[in-house]
Amino acid sequence: MADTSPTSLGPEPYRVPDADLDDLASTLAKTMAEVKQHGVILDRLGSEPESTGSQPPDGAPEAEAADSKKADGPASVFIVALGGEAYAVELAALSDWVNYLFLPVYGREISTSRPWCAHWHEHPEAVARLHALWLAWQQFTDTEAGLSGPSTWHRDHLDQTLAHLRAPDGPFAACTTSATRPNHRVLATPAPEQSGVAA
Repeated sequence: MADTSPTSLGPEPYRVPDADLDDLASTLAKTMAEVKQHGVILDRLGSEPESTGSQPPDGAPEAEAADSKKADGPASVFIVALGGEAYAVELAALSDWVNYLFLPVYGREISTSRPWCAHWHEHPEAVARLHALWLAWQQFTDTEAGLSGPSTWHRDHLDQTLAHLRAPDGPFAACTTSATRPNHRVLATPAPEQSGVAA
């Protein structure tokens, strides 16, 4: 008599073809960058004081209360309005976005006609433009932006920012042409020739 009892070993494990592993790794890196960005946004939202909407003590007018609120916190989320530790925290978050999402997707070949500087964080104009681009990215990739949000971000923000940053006369132009900025050079330079003088 044959054994007819079901032998349940459970579902077979899901196997991913080797060719798809790079895509998964890239997707995972992007997802991790997005999670970091969401964490930064949540931290920023959690550190903002709650609006009470109540009349301040002393019977002071609401305009004076608003002025005192502005003096307590930053007047803008734009990085150029920040200073000290707030600037450093925002720059670190921006660096994560630039290095792990922006450059892997939009970082094209570097040339003198399309320069880029690995030390972009030392260029105030580049920091300001990339930060504005990142703020717009946060807004237009949110589900509330609708299905056309990413397209709008590409057309209205990304294309314009790249055109300015990577222009031959943009903020990185001296990094590829000036001998006085060797730490910013992105193009390989020939090694100096050694004279054949024997000691």
